[in-house]
Amino acid sequence: MVSSESHIPLAVRLRPLTLDEFVGQRHILGEGKLLYRAISSPQQSSFLFYGPAGCGKTTLGFILARLRNAYFHYLNAAFSSVAEVKKILKDARTRLEKENQRTILFIDEIHRFNKLQQEILVPDTEEGTIILIGATIYNPRYYLIPSINSRSVQAEFKPLEIDDIKILLARALTDKERGLGQTPVTITNKALHYIALHSSGDARRALNSLEMAVRTTPAGEDGKIILDLEVAKDSIQKNLVYDKKDAYHYDTISAFIKSIRGSDPDSALYWLAKMIVSGEDPRFIARRLVILASEDIGNAEPFALVLATNSFKAVEFVGMPEAQLILAQATVYLATCPKSNTSYKALNEALADVREEETKEVPDHIKTHSDEYKYPHAFGGYIEQEYGAKKRYYQPLNIGYEAKIKGFLDQIKKKG
Repeated sequence: MVSSESHIPLAVRLRPLTLDEFVGQRHILGEGKLLYRAISSPQQSSFLFYGPAGCGKTTLGFILARLRNAYFHYLNAAFSSVAEVKKILKDARTRLEKENQRTILFIDEIHRFNKLQQEILVPDTEEGTIILIGATIYNPRYYLIPSINSRSVQAEFKPLEIDDIKILLARALTDKERGLGQTPVTITNKALHYIALHSSGDARRALNSLEMAVRTTPAGEDGKIILDLEVAKDSIQKNLVYDKKDAYHYDTISAFIKSIRGSDPDSALYWLAKMIVSGEDPRFIARRLVILASEDIGNAEPFALVLATNSFKAVEFVGMPEAQLILAQATVYLATCPKSNTSYKALNEALADVREEETKEVPDHIKTHSDEYKYPHAFGGYIEQEYGAKKRYYQPLNIGYEAKIKGFLDQIKKKG
């Protein structure tokens, strides 16, 4: 037997009604934290919640409406027009004037609003006609106009911890009014942990998976439903938090590059695997490897650039899934190479001098067809003469092949 409101998804039925019921996000909702203080304060504030799906952004909006005794209007920016937004704002002004009740306008996927739609919200937000709550998976600083950002309390929501998910699953199984408490269900610890682990910190996914498991598992002769590990595996699909346009995309490639730079092939392979499973363009990964080979390895191992460049070409004509083998080989090789960014640093210093200092003329003896030029090969491969630089930009390290370069430069310097 399930709840009388079983046509409503479990994740919706179990939505917390108070802050005490809210689970997770202690880094922003713990006592004394910014969001907790903003919510507890009598002063009206607008909010921008950003973070992955299923971590409580919409739920907290509902709770805020109850705490403020405000009218709650939910809007999804992906399906809204300027005319609709204007009507909502007009109704909010009327409601405040006639009923003395403010409106909480919760805009999901607010990043989808264009600049004009965002600007329409500013006057009513500033005057306190509405309490704006914008929810997005993206950092609002990069997607919303400054006038909305500056008028809002911003809070980053993070994926729920495994223990938080377990609390919600246990609550779902025992709650007789809104949950599955009227259904005789026994879940093993391994099954509970598996659902919590593979929900990617998404409470909605975890609860939907639990509900699917209960509804599709036949009861035994004793009338009880047993949810074991195999049932849990059949009821949830892994969903990596990754989008090629959002912060998770850039954070993952950043972790990948920094792992290679830090000579940690195991971590580099892990982040590579995440990108592959998430459907990242292998050419994007290969291009970053080419850049890294020059920027972070350089002359400490000159062959790194050769291998990375050939890997990029190989990835292009081989294609997936076999291209992942090429990416793995290049990743391990680059991660285990000696590292030097001296060429990169030298160029940046030279660029700064060219941009900031007076432009230098080419010395006469190295101009085209100069009779004063000393041809190094005529002197055994090296002859001291001025080539224009007044300072030393490139300072090789005593590591890898660069140690040989350093030895060569030191040797000819002594000759001079």
